[in-house]
Parts: sequence; structure tokens; C-alpha cells
Amino acid sequence: MTTSDSPDWERRLAAAWAELDSFEDPAAFRARIAGLVAERPADDPVGLFERGAAHDSTGEPEEAVRLYRRALAGGLTGLRRRRAVIQLASSLRNLGRPDRSVELLTEERAIPAERLDADETALTAAVDAFLALALADTGRDREALSLALGALSPLLPRYNRSLAHYAQDLLKTPQGS
Repeated sequence: MTTSDSPDWERRLAAAWAELDSFEDPAAFRARIAGLVAERPADDPVGLFERGAAHDSTGEPEEAVRLYRRALAGGLTGLRRRRAVIQLASSLRNLGRPDRSVELLTEERAIPAERLDADETALTAAVDAFLALALADTGRDREALSLALGALSPLLPRYNRSLAHYAQDLLKTPQGS
């Protein structure tokens, strides 16, 4: 196990992320993450993802997109892979590419649950939520609302069945009706 694969590295990374809002200078936060990533091999997918997330979280979505793509192309796996897809799609939507966001998140949504671990499965509602935003930006409001309500329904203390049913009914009624 290298230093960068250690629980200590993950702990230090989590501590840096926990302090994100305390940084007045976004460049200082990006530098802190870059310093941690420098402990990993060059072009390491985890490092590329973490740098991308740092750029994304500090208002540089173009650089984030570039880094997320490199991380995914480099073989990023597990929970970070799923997060990278969600964050890439969100950044693309924010950059005026909701069509590409819909494509990415629709593909992600189609992954069978048995191929995902518990941490990845926990982000299923996030996939749906960001897909709903992208669908709304492409004028597919009823699909967006259906997804959002479907993701919300299991969280309600009551009316779960009814809300899930109504969410599906939205897809049966044509847009604009």
C-alpha cells in the first residue's frame, strides 16, 4: 500500500474537503487538494477526480470537465466513478450542454443495481435529481418532475405509494396537456 492509498491519505483528503468553506481564496483550496494529489502517481484517476472536484467546487467547471473526463478515461472505479459521472454531467449542464448531461445520466441510470455496491447505490437518487435538472433544461419538464418525485417518494413518512404512482402518471400524459 502506498502512502496515497492509505486510510491516512483519505482522512487528510476528507479533512481538506471539510474545510472548503473556510477558504477565502479558491486557488488556496485547489492548491491544498493539488498538494494531496501530488502524493499519488501522475495521471492517477483518483487524483484527477479530486482535482476536478476542487475546480468544480470553486467555480471552474471547464477545468473540472477536463479532469473528470481524464479520470473516467483513466479507469476511475467505484463510488468516485459514479460521483465523477454525476459531477461531470452537472458541470456540462451548467456550461450549457444539458443534452450531454441527459445522455451521461441516462447511461448511468441504466446500470443494473446488482453491478453497483452499496455506496454507489446510495447515489441513485442523486443521479435522478441531476437528470431531472438536465431534462428540465432540455424542455422535458414532465419527465423531470416524474424523476424528481420518484426519487422523493421513498423518503416520505407517508404517501410513498401514491406519490410514486403520480410520478409515473406524469409520463403517460403528453407534455403541455
